[in-house]
Amino acid sequence: MTASRKPGFPARLGGAPKPAASPAAGARAAAGPAALAQGLGMDSDAVRQRMVRRLAQAGIGRAEVLQSMGSVPRHLFVDTALAAQAYEETSLPIGWGQTISKPAVVARMVDLLLGAPGAQAQGKLARVLEIGTGCGYQAAVLAQLVREVYTVERLRAMHERARDRLRPLRLANVHLILGDGMLGYAPGAPYAGIIAAAGGEQLPDAWCEQLAVGGRLVAPVVGAGGGQALMVIDRTAQGFVQNVLEAVHFVPLKSGVA
Repeated sequence: MTASRKPGFPARLGGAPKPAASPAAGARAAAGPAALAQGLGMDSDAVRQRMVRRLAQAGIGRAEVLQSMGSVPRHLFVDTALAAQAYEETSLPIGWGQTISKPAVVARMVDLLLGAPGAQAQGKLARVLEIGTGCGYQAAVLAQLVREVYTVERLRAMHERARDRLRPLRLANVHLILGDGMLGYAPGAPYAGIIAAAGGEQLPDAWCEQLAVGGRLVAPVVGAGGGQALMVIDRTAQGFVQNVLEAVHFVPLKSGVA
């Protein structure tokens, strides 16, 4: 496993999120100066804010999640030919058999992660581990909500592309790692949160071992019938508490570096 250098930029995209009284207020807040891109077409705030309003209507209630989703230019993380679909409620191919998840799925998983017992006690998560960097979009969303993001990608070409797409955003708190995500990333542990963008029949032991007490793990897991469902695991002083939630569809979890 090799670690790439983190981008050496001092700025953070959009600044720290500000609380709002309701999902609607959060959607309005995301339309403000925190939004990165200005201009027309896919680069306009209006396009992103339509997506944010859909997320709020779908039940995403944390204003800071809505603000982060509204400030990250999702169209920059997909191929130019697919940019017109970037803010639609659909997953899109990003190469090498991988996809960028639907906006609602990203928002839902991040929203769940921020509900970790440790986050409730401290007000903000410290270190978060992302399994499966993909195009880098979810890492960019997380970067505005937690202090540090460690994101692991097993596909070298995907890892390099994510680095190229994240670099212009100047996210100094994102650490890109080329490695086997099933092993987690021990040098950064323990993590206040772990979020996975690939699903297997079992959660790797390394993930649970690297989760801090008070931390939360959010990941898709394959059930007995072959379908996937979101699983949330909280680590307490007494052990692990798990809850299985709604059905989802992610690429399969694989080991090794390619």
